[in-house]
Amino acid sequence: MAKPPLLLRALSLLLLSLSLLSPALAEIKTLTIASDSRPMILFEKFGFTVSGHVNISASSVSVASSLPVAPDPSRLGFFLLSDESLLQVLLELQRNPHFCVLDSQYIVHLFTFRDLSPPPHASFKGSYPVTSPNEYSLFFANCAPESRVSMEVHTELFNLDLDGSRDFLSAGQTQLPSLFFLFSLVYLAFLGFWIYNCYHNKRSVHRIHLLMGGLLLMKALNLICAAEDKHYIKVTGTPHGWDVLFYIFQFIRVILLFTVIVLIGTGWSFLKPFLQEREKKVLMIVIPLQVLANLASVVIGETGPFIRDWVTWNQLFLLVDIICCCAIIFPIVWSIRSLRETSKTDGKAARNLAKLQLFRQFYIVVIGYLYFTRIVVFALRTIAAYKYQWVSNAAEETASLAFYAVMFYMFRPVETNEYFAIDEEEEKEAEMALREEEFEL
Repeated sequence: MAKPPLLLRALSLLLLSLSLLSPALAEIKTLTIASDSRPMILFEKFGFTVSGHVNISASSVSVASSLPVAPDPSRLGFFLLSDESLLQVLLELQRNPHFCVLDSQYIVHLFTFRDLSPPPHASFKGSYPVTSPNEYSLFFANCAPESRVSMEVHTELFNLDLDGSRDFLSAGQTQLPSLFFLFSLVYLAFLGFWIYNCYHNKRSVHRIHLLMGGLLLMKALNLICAAEDKHYIKVTGTPHGWDVLFYIFQFIRVILLFTVIVLIGTGWSFLKPFLQEREKKVLMIVIPLQVLANLASVVIGETGPFIRDWVTWNQLFLLVDIICCCAIIFPIVWSIRSLRETSKTDGKAARNLAKLQLFRQFYIVVIGYLYFTRIVVFALRTIAAYKYQWVSNAAEETASLAFYAVMFYMFRPVETNEYFAIDEEEEKEAEMALREEEFEL
């Protein structure tokens, strides 16, 4: 009879899952559960307004038990639970390890297996208004010892607009289509300006500038697909194939972003026409890891917390992302150290001083961007009220745009760029500065 302690561990794990889980996007879902013995299954998370509704149906339900006594159908059922109430339920379980979550006063009951139609159909369909607006998680609880459940579950979570139409985006994400479309227009204008700048500075254009233009194009296309994806989910509950294009352009964009940062950090194409062996190894590490990270992102986005290894995929994504963020810093550090050594022997102090200053600034910009998008944005997403979850997306896109603008300005193709034109009259002053400035990181 290890079931109750297992339920406590499951709820603790689900608390971790809820901290990683963003409100669901595709709010019309059909899921299949096969011989599952988990005491708690988290399906999805959604922010409801005063006009929120939950439509849920379960079909082909069967319960198998290794005990001689048939499971009590009232011990298996669906319910809604807010994050605040989850902590109360955990306290109830700590006080009484044999407590069944379906008996808690802090949950919003939907239905139990006692409400199923008789076999062989064994199904149920219900619609429930959400009378208290909040962000809720949809759970299934199995308090029957030594039992395994199989079923097909169809869910529709939505809010009603003033005109009576259904909005399948969570209350905090209904602004995302407009937000992403606005940023896509900004990036398209950015791309047009970049092409104009490259055209009027042909002599200073290098291969890295072409890659940077491709990065802007992929970012704009990624945001357009994100806007269409969220729009169709908002109106119909399904992405209508836009999620596939979103993941394709996101994959290309992320690979290009990390590649551009690494290549700029190495000085490829404008400082030197080749990569050193250790720099090639960084790319050989970062690119496959980003492929793995994007695979994990697809699994996280297209499945949901109901699969057994969902938390593992989240942890894998976070681990790979941290490794990549650390790896792209090394080429910048190597370039700074290389320029410091070169400045002692080549007699071009002013030019090397400008390069050192630019690389140090780039180092600080990259660190700031990674810190903000990985830590600050996560903190915003965690502490913001559920109705304002879009603020974290806006902050992330604003930080990304600022990073792109600074990076592209620093390494723009103009003849007056610090890489290509240095005032030789400042040579003596630069030599003194290089002696006094250690440029330690």
